[in-house]
Amino acid sequence: YIAEVAHQSDWDGIVACHQGYITCTTWNYQKTSMGAHKLKPEEFSKHKPIDIYATAVDITSCGNFAVIGLSTGRVDVYNMQSGIHRGHYGEERAHEGAIRGVAVDGLNQLTITAGSEGLIKFWKFKTKDLVYSTDLSCVPSGILLHRDSGILGIAFDDFSISVLDIETRKIVRTFSGHHGRINDMTFSPDGRWLITSSMDCSIKTWDLPSGCLIDCFLVDSAAVSLTMSPTGDFLASAHVDDLGIYLWSNRSLYSLVSLRPLSADYVPSMVARPTTCPIEDVDVAGDEETRDEMIEYVSPEQLGLQLVTLSSLPESRWKNLLSLDIIKKKNKPREPPKVPRSAPFFIPTVPGLIPHYVTPREENDTQSKVVSLGVLAQKSDFFIHLEEALRTNEYTAPLNLLKSLGPSNIEIELRCLAPEGGGSMEVMLSFLRMIGMMLNKKYNFELAQAYLALFLKLHLKILSSEPNLLEEVSRLSMQLEETWIHLRTLFNQSLCVLTYMKSVLL
Repeated sequence: YIAEVAHQSDWDGIVACHQGYITCTTWNYQKTSMGAHKLKPEEFSKHKPIDIYATAVDITSCGNFAVIGLSTGRVDVYNMQSGIHRGHYGEERAHEGAIRGVAVDGLNQLTITAGSEGLIKFWKFKTKDLVYSTDLSCVPSGILLHRDSGILGIAFDDFSISVLDIETRKIVRTFSGHHGRINDMTFSPDGRWLITSSMDCSIKTWDLPSGCLIDCFLVDSAAVSLTMSPTGDFLASAHVDDLGIYLWSNRSLYSLVSLRPLSADYVPSMVARPTTCPIEDVDVAGDEETRDEMIEYVSPEQLGLQLVTLSSLPESRWKNLLSLDIIKKKNKPREPPKVPRSAPFFIPTVPGLIPHYVTPREENDTQSKVVSLGVLAQKSDFFIHLEEALRTNEYTAPLNLLKSLGPSNIEIELRCLAPEGGGSMEVMLSFLRMIGMMLNKKYNFELAQAYLALFLKLHLKILSSEPNLLEEVSRLSMQLEETWIHLRTLFNQSLCVLTYMKSVLL
């Protein structure tokens, strides 16, 4: 059977095919009753055919049409509102063998059919013309389409499962592991998981992006039907010789669950089916299910040598390095703060018959604002690390120290690298080599750009007059150009893919 929520309040929204019968019945969800139409080909309206029966059904996403496949290989289209036959695929029949599955995409552009002869065919939904046909490695037993993502799950008679991309029409994933006939499949709402049930009493969850099995458990009775709720919080299952429908909760939505791939020799455990019996005064402390221990994953500092890695520092630590002069000028008060004069303990007076106070003379601010050269001569930790890096060629220590400083302190450190600030040409060369190391490793990429820009702003005249420094700057310029060409290529590739995806979705 198949159900579609679109227009289910206007007309029947469920179609069911019955074992051994060519007639498919419609059902109404709102009225919880059988519908008004019985769908079967017109030539069989007066008599019941022998050994011809319906094998697969699907309803379009708009809820207007039902597609029914027969054991003879014929595929018919019916109107859900009126029950009128609207055509069939192929001249006489769509496949040489029995139809094992039918599906219609979300835009009513393609109809996909699978036959027992081992073929998957793509048809134009409206014109009923054949678009593409591909041969499968084994006979399919059923198909399931996730309309939002355009991926088609195919179950085979050899108990394997394949995933086909209907856009490229190629097999993108293949899963094996069941030891019995596959009864049903269902996708998670986001299309990331494929959940399958088999006659070996197992229910398995496959992760499509990684192509791995992430969950597997056994039940005492094989599940013959599966479906997932639209929000992905529940899995519903029906089982052999059981009239009930069982609900399974998706623990990954409520707690931290390990989704690492299961090993090839993983032995699934037997899980009891859900029950509605109330349980009172039960001590569950000793009966808690042993949860998988989460492996603490520590992300490496750099995922790949070809990737540009940023420092993750806040923008306030590096983005305003070139604007410190403007920031200081804006923050400078309009008038310097005035210190209130303290009254002297003894107030001087002028001797005479009438005492007069002596007006204090205005003291000129003659204090020198020149910083002692002895203070400038003191070497900072950053300066010392750069000197050591000239010998060891290891720039991790000065880089980490510079990352820990604020913008103003960074400017002071870079100013002190020049000879007039107590530095030397060798230390300036060491700083440029540190920037070159950062560009080579593509690590702390935005910091390398910001530090180099501030360094060039402060010492441009010195760099242009020193051949050694000028040669190092030229080398850095070539590195920057190569890196940006590589980045521009990656950006263009990403934009190209995004543009293509937008055009496909539209």
